[in-house]
Amino acid sequence: MKKIYVIHENDEWTVHLFKRLEELGLPYEDWHLRSGSIKLHEAPPEGVFYNRMSASSHTRGHRYAPELAGAVLAWLERHGRTVINGSRALQLEVSKVNQYMALETFGITTPKTIVAVGIKELFDAAASFEGQAFITKHNRAGKGLGVQLFQHISALKEYVESDEFEEPVDGITLLQQYIQAPEPYITRCEFVGGAFLYAVRVDTSEGFELCPADACSIESKFCPVGEEPTSKFQICKDFHDPVIEKYEQVLKANDIQVAGIECIRDKDGTLYTYDINTNTNYNSEAEQRVGQYGMLEVAKYLKSLLSLE
Repeated sequence: MKKIYVIHENDEWTVHLFKRLEELGLPYEDWHLRSGSIKLHEAPPEGVFYNRMSASSHTRGHRYAPELAGAVLAWLERHGRTVINGSRALQLEVSKVNQYMALETFGITTPKTIVAVGIKELFDAAASFEGQAFITKHNRAGKGLGVQLFQHISALKEYVESDEFEEPVDGITLLQQYIQAPEPYITRCEFVGGAFLYAVRVDTSEGFELCPADACSIESKFCPVGEEPTSKFQICKDFHDPVIEKYEQVLKANDIQVAGIECIRDKDGTLYTYDINTNTNYNSEAEQRVGQYGMLEVAKYLKSLLSLE
């Protein structure tokens, strides 16, 4: 019997998906890639394969899960299997540089960003932001890894020389212009099947770790959402912006079917896009308030693909 195979490394982020698959009576198999092996000389099973590998896997002790996922995806694609968020999606998931290049290919504005490897190079890059605020972030990130706001270079040097400094898992630190929004929020646009589903407004007043997953909402060490998590995420039913069409073009060009794309508008009205999350999660409390459910839509989408197998 053909199944839906879910490729991932974090059980907490598959709970709602598995629940929805079960509600729809769909056969599925959990492919947790904390470790494993692949017999490349054998053909993979028939079915639909949904890749939910995360760039932050190393923070859960799964350092090489993305590399293993890359091997699995190459194997599946070689045999012509139906893969949701395949190899190219994984490439973007683990590299913000690749994300920005993909976005800019379609004329989407991204923040001024400098790539740096090495401490001296980091300080030299910071000199380009003299007189303006900037942030650091990891190239291979997720969960707000390495995101710090600095008003001047001396603050960066103090941070880098302290015990708080986080070394990027791939060695690449990004320095990026800080976008000052008139109100403390960003917008996250969700897509299923490559089509726009809804936009959610995310309060940024408490920091940059903005994962909407329910597991994050109750574990402040991962994604601090404050004492009132119900107000952290608000779905905007009336969100309309021309950038949505461009986002859909980016996803199509990069063979990405399920994703969340984050953007922020500055005081002059310029919209900056800074993240493509191909392992997107949804906040159940925000969805319950408006009666829209991302994982249900994902499950329905997978069902439609399985029926074609």
